[in-house]
Amino acid sequence: MRPEYPILEHDGTERSLIEPSEVLRPVDGMPERCVLPIWKQVIDSLHSESRLTHVTDIASAMGPLPVFRIDHEGHSLAVAHPGMCASFVAAFLEELIAFGCRKFVACGAAGVLDTTLTRGTIVVPDAAVRDEGVSYHYVAPGREIPVDGQVVSTLESVVRSSGIPFRVGKTWTTDGLYRETRSRIARRRAEGCITVEMECSALLAVAQFRGVTFGQLLATGDDVSGDEWDPRRSPEHRSFPETLFWLAVESCLRL
Repeated sequence: MRPEYPILEHDGTERSLIEPSEVLRPVDGMPERCVLPIWKQVIDSLHSESRLTHVTDIASAMGPLPVFRIDHEGHSLAVAHPGMCASFVAAFLEELIAFGCRKFVACGAAGVLDTTLTRGTIVVPDAAVRDEGVSYHYVAPGREIPVDGQVVSTLESVVRSSGIPFRVGKTWTTDGLYRETRSRIARRRAEGCITVEMECSALLAVAQFRGVTFGQLLATGDDVSGDEWDPRRSPEHRSFPETLFWLAVESCLRL
């Protein structure tokens, strides 16, 4: 019987009309490991320090999206800004996989559903609630998708050694930035979510479908757990994206 909604018409065994591995070739010199910082300022800072070597571009209607290589402690990693929101980052990940990357750590920002998660805390997601559309095109419909336990343990170990406060927990991935209603927030909190963001479950689904390794580090930002939105903007945390990036690099090297 046909599902009531198109998004539930899972066809994971079928080949796509456009398979990335058939329209894109592996890129010479592309590292196996890749770090995906959500902040452009991190890329700009690495550029200013002459740390990045251009490897290739991902073509888009917005113009070329560069993929770089960085050398760190005798190892090479790919570095690229994946954009934002589930559908964009999922397509970006697909192309990086086609280029030859196999182990990924993303680092981004998240709103908090638990006010005790002060700004500057790191969250290591161990599962994501799938309140976006992309993941349903990759894995069978379900409420959430887990992060591989070994990946979580590796990222947790790296963050613990940094001395920065952190939590391991479930995140809520949503497409609707401006539709995080009080009732929906309450439901996500009731099922154990401690953060909300727009990419994690989609990236996990692509990684699972393509058989690659993926983990994520989230920097806690605004607070949506109360009756009113608290943006919690704080100038002293402007350097935190760079800190999270280097923790992601270390985590990726250990995968």
